[in-house]
Amino acid sequence: MQVYAFVGKTGTGKSYNAQEVAKKNDIHYIIDDAILIKNTKVIAGKSAKTEANFIASVKAAIFLNEDRRNEMKSVIKKENPDKILILGTSDDMVEKIATHLELGEIYKTVYIQDIASEDQIKIARKSRVEDGKHVVPVPTFEIKKQFSGYFLDSLRIFDFFNKDGNSEQESEKTIIRPTYSYLGNYIISDNVINSIVSYVVEKIDGVSKVFRVSTLKYSDGMKVDIDIEVTFGKSIPKLSSEINNVVIYAIDKATGINLFGININVKSIRK
Repeated sequence: MQVYAFVGKTGTGKSYNAQEVAKKNDIHYIIDDAILIKNTKVIAGKSAKTEANFIASVKAAIFLNEDRRNEMKSVIKKENPDKILILGTSDDMVEKIATHLELGEIYKTVYIQDIASEDQIKIARKSRVEDGKHVVPVPTFEIKKQFSGYFLDSLRIFDFFNKDGNSEQESEKTIIRPTYSYLGNYIISDNVINSIVSYVVEKIDGVSKVFRVSTLKYSDGMKVDIDIEVTFGKSIPKLSSEINNVVIYAIDKATGINLFGININVKSIRK
């Protein structure tokens, strides 16, 4: 296995440019912030940015935790890639990751200055320092449940960040704020969620009343139960499908919470 490293200081645009570096070197596997990415799919690990504080995040990123380390080693062994790209803030960091995961010596190191101009690095640094924005080199749906309820947004680009400007491939990345960057506890109450769901469902043609909304929360998202009354003559399967789509959109837009289950219970029919 050839081990490549992509090195740059914090907030200089490594994750933003990771897919481009991988493509230029024909690499299909990336290790970034304790997750293993195959092409654009997360196949192992949990983002170090979900840790409670910065120190814990660093420890997770270099796989000091035995459980994280063993899981990652197992998946890499199973996948058996011919090349792998490790992202890190320094040569020392990528070497530690390679050592802890028993990947062997670094075959080639690419630095952020080789990929991005000084102006582009300054822009990336400004976004990190002033806005607390971090980039994960995968589509939003691949990472969403790890950051359920936190700032999360998709970033669709046309590879304009490259110094040479030769690429013509569109890609999608995700902007996040690490959970440890929030001051105090960040909580969205059940009452708020229930009110949002009731409000949007009551506006749907065919729903005459919302009796009850309840939620069941998990670490990576939640499920919602909705009891409704419908208007006579409406197709219940079609109405249920519309309710499902409207609720998913509303909860995602308003809270960022990962919603992986909606139960719609028709309690009565109004004539």
